[in-house]
Amino acid sequence: MYGAGVNENELVHTWRELLRCYHSTSCALDRTLRDRHDLGLSEFEVLEQLVEVPASGDGPAQRMQGLGERVQLSQSALSRVVARLERDGLVERTLCADDRRGIYVMLTEAGRTRHSAAVGTHREVLASHLDVSTVPATLIIA
Repeated sequence: MYGAGVNENELVHTWRELLRCYHSTSCALDRTLRDRHDLGLSEFEVLEQLVEVPASGDGPAQRMQGLGERVQLSQSALSRVVARLERDGLVERTLCADDRRGIYVMLTEAGRTRHSAAVGTHREVLASHLDVSTVPATLIIA
């Protein structure tokens, strides 16, 4: 009923371990990024996406809607994060010339510098909390 060879207890145990791992890792990331770089985890993730994902055909900016899907934040939560980043001079927002409902976000040089300073910390915390060699194949999502 739950898949080949998986019983209900194993399923629930795996789910709870996944939640425990996510919670402890995300809390550690948020705390350490705030302490060392004055960035929350969501703020770091937005900067990371702006650095990593190629911009659209509209130049170096990315649409808010696509950005929200990649960082898995609701539209209102993303708006608050981007507002904080904009207030701190790390991103800029512009309206789409063709579609006035569209909002674009662009990384500033200060944002690129802050991300560059924080990325090592992010990876350090991930390495201390995650052992990718022990991740069960059932948790690897294609």
